[in-house]
Amino acid sequence: MIYLVEDDDNIRKLVSYALCKEGFNIKEFSSPIEFWDEINDNIPKLIILDIMLPDEDGLSVLKRLREKSETTDIPVIMLTAKGSEFDKVTGLDMGADDYIAKPFGMTELISRIRAVLRRYEKTQTDKVYKVGKLYVNPAKHIIEVSGESVTLSYKEYSLLMVLLEAEGNVVERETLLTKVWGEFYTESRTLDVHIRKLRVKLGNTGDIIETVKNIGYKIGGVKNE
Repeated sequence: MIYLVEDDDNIRKLVSYALCKEGFNIKEFSSPIEFWDEINDNIPKLIILDIMLPDEDGLSVLKRLREKSETTDIPVIMLTAKGSEFDKVTGLDMGADDYIAKPFGMTELISRIRAVLRRYEKTQTDKVYKVGKLYVNPAKHIIEVSGESVTLSYKEYSLLMVLLEAEGNVVERETLLTKVWGEFYTESRTLDVHIRKLRVKLGNTGDIIETVKNIGYKIGGVKNE
């Protein structure tokens, strides 16, 4: 199920119609109030979220989603009339998985939805990773350092998983941007910001994330179980 939160009736109906034709199950919401009433009982697979909404703007909704343990991992695509680089970076840095500005083509929106869902589904694996004091169980969404639980944002978690799945090989910057932020995203600065935050949250084992100058990042010594 995909939740679509959009107050413009014409856009909401058009997006809903296009996605239904592609085989997606859609539930529409014209306001955050309706959305919160529903999500308290049912968790969707993905959320398409407009920024300019009545009562509560989309960035506030996104912030609340990322703060709640039961919704922190839900992929979110921001759908908005704001198209400046500042707005885009703000949304992505707050935990959005993609950002598409109006007006947009339905083919592009559908492509982005599928790309986000592929990235999310790829993280749902039965493998368990151990690197030094770090322990990650993706299926149970457990991240521990020295036996202590670590809370990561969805983007930080996605970065960690891409690096772990590389099994010690270097992952190029462009590859990390594509896999974590999507094929349409090219802003490089935010990658370094998220890597820095990830290292800080991993504490005394943060240095397992190695910088390979002018190329990308890697995690060495990965053990799969």
